[in-house]
Amino acid sequence: MHVIVTSINYRTAPVDIREKLSFSDQEVGDAMRQLNEEKSILENVIVSTCNRTEIYVVADQLHTGRYYMKRFLAEQFNMDIDYLANFIDVKEKEEAIKHLFKVAAGLDSMVLGETQILGQVKLAFQIAQEYDASGLLFNQLFKQAITNAKKAHKETGIGENAVSISYAAVELSKTIFDQLKEQHVVILGAGKMGELAIKNLHGSGVHNVTVVNRTLEKAEEVASRFSGQAASLDQFENVLESADILIASASTDEYILTKEKMKPLLKKRHGKPLFLVDIAVPRNLAPDINELDGVFLYDIDDLQGIVDQNLSERKQAAIEIEQMIQAEIADYEEWVKTLGVVPIISALRNKALTIQQETMASIERKMPDLDDRERKVLRKHTKSIVNQMLKEPIMQAKEMAGEEHSEDMLKLFVQIFGIEEEVKQELEEQSKKHKSHESVNQSLPIASLIKALGT
Repeated sequence: MHVIVTSINYRTAPVDIREKLSFSDQEVGDAMRQLNEEKSILENVIVSTCNRTEIYVVADQLHTGRYYMKRFLAEQFNMDIDYLANFIDVKEKEEAIKHLFKVAAGLDSMVLGETQILGQVKLAFQIAQEYDASGLLFNQLFKQAITNAKKAHKETGIGENAVSISYAAVELSKTIFDQLKEQHVVILGAGKMGELAIKNLHGSGVHNVTVVNRTLEKAEEVASRFSGQAASLDQFENVLESADILIASASTDEYILTKEKMKPLLKKRHGKPLFLVDIAVPRNLAPDINELDGVFLYDIDDLQGIVDQNLSERKQAAIEIEQMIQAEIADYEEWVKTLGVVPIISALRNKALTIQQETMASIERKMPDLDDRERKVLRKHTKSIVNQMLKEPIMQAKEMAGEEHSEDMLKLFVQIFGIEEEVKQELEEQSKKHKSHESVNQSLPIASLIKALGT
């Protein structure tokens, strides 16, 4: 069995290509169901966001799995398969598994350590389960990846420190005002930086936001998406009379607000402090404004220092998370190895318990005068004998599954305990649960073992 991921992301493809190769929330479930119909594809999960479209599959063969994944994408988006290959990154086996863990933890995101991707991976996995696209292997793998990502964010705090200028501006505002939600925030400029600042403010619970822009229509468009107010640049100074915070990000070659313009505004504010953050390049606010009483001005260099420090801390946290991921991968691979021995362990347990039950039935026939308490004691102690006797053999069977000559060792194990028929029955029951389960058994030593036992 092989885990493969085909990834189209911000590193491999420009945004105009990523837009064309994205599944909507309504499409992705049916897409997973269709992909599972492809040859060699046994399980799949599709993660599709604004920055990435990734297809994770369990395939019975590497080369056919890779081909049918690419063909599926090409057909879904009506794109030439050779052209599509220019924008695809393919990872296999442990690299693919590690990639999933890194993606879920935010280590592969544009903003290192961001948490939104975890929710997107979790949703994709839930949809895969609903559409029966995920099975035995991915049910385990994705649960581990999601759990590990939650643990990583909690224990390392990788997502707590701002690493974008707009986000840093909002985070700095939080340190100045205990109750940021109650403040009136003015955003100067309705471009990308200003809009991102509004989005971060809105996410922090701030609703009293005024967007100021040269073009009023643009200010209204941006403000409407966040239930804010809009004003033109001509109204800027009037708006500042009631503002608590100004985040400036307008595109201009000269200062929009100077020390001279600020002086009369301060008289109207009656000593109310004003917190200014200038994230524009070139700057919107004259540096000497900071000389005025009651005004606190920070520029992009001040924020860049915060961002650089926070990014350094995130990178250190990422190193810790990488170590956590390696441990999780080892656990997952160990779990996969033991899959092949599960039928043997179950068969051994069942045979032993059957013997115990037959022995109890014989005792009760020969000693009909036993009362309920005596029967209960006998059942308890005979089961205890069984469990103690099985403990060491079961541990040995698990270790055998990971050995170089596991097939021969497990064959001998099965023959010693005389559980050939019981193992076959266990395999038949497991194969009914999911098609990938049968294929898992076929790929592990148990497959040729059972074949050998039947000859």
